[in-house]
Amino acid sequence: MSKIDDYVTERSTKNPAFAQLVEQENINLEVAVKVRDLRENMSMSQREFAKLIGKPQSTIARIENGSMNASTKVLSEIAQATNQRLIIQFSPVS
Repeated sequence: MSKIDDYVTERSTKNPAFAQLVEQENINLEVAVKVRDLRENMSMSQREFAKLIGKPQSTIARIENGSMNASTKVLSEIAQATNQRLIIQFSPVS
């Protein structure tokens, strides 16, 4: 574990609100990576991808940089427009 991991673990133990924020940021980052990978595998620019999805390019940018809590509705729209299946999964916390 790194010093930052130690810090996050210690602070999360003492502050449940901080732990919740960290978890949401981890989710946002995972979604960002998955959406960007999908777009890049389709060899599309953000603008082209946004047009396909029916969203503004700024929405795709916010999802990909992790600053947007993408709803299941938006993720479902991305899945449908790209002929993908959206899978939501719960995993034990390590």
